[in-house]
Amino acid sequence: MGFLIRIVVNAFAIWVVTLIPALQVTVVPFPPGGTLQLVLTLLVVALIFALVNTIIGTVIKVLAFPIYILTLGLIGLLINAFLLWFTAWLTHWWNWGLRVEDFWWGVVAAIIISLINWIFGIILRPKKD
Repeated sequence: MGFLIRIVVNAFAIWVVTLIPALQVTVVPFPPGGTLQLVLTLLVVALIFALVNTIIGTVIKVLAFPIYILTLGLIGLLINAFLLWFTAWLTHWWNWGLRVEDFWWGVVAAIIISLINWIFGIILRPKKD
């Protein structure tokens, strides 16, 4: 159940990022491109992003552990931006999906997505008895 909530929160965060036109991050919905197709596209992109973050992100974060220490964790921003860009690259092969025009705007988008996930993580955290 927690994984599904994370996917919905990621979809919401990606949608919020696409509302900021300066970031040059867009989502191209499934054809014919209605509201339902946009929501489904956001959910599929969020699923792909969660899988990329879980599989590839974990390996990169383990291998980059010494760099995390040297940069006091700031390398995590670049790693998250790379994972977002990689998700956009994966969905690039179809006529729908995430589009990140510039890597550095992807860094800003990754920061915003991380902040939204952090806020929802605090709100949706299970209560201790």
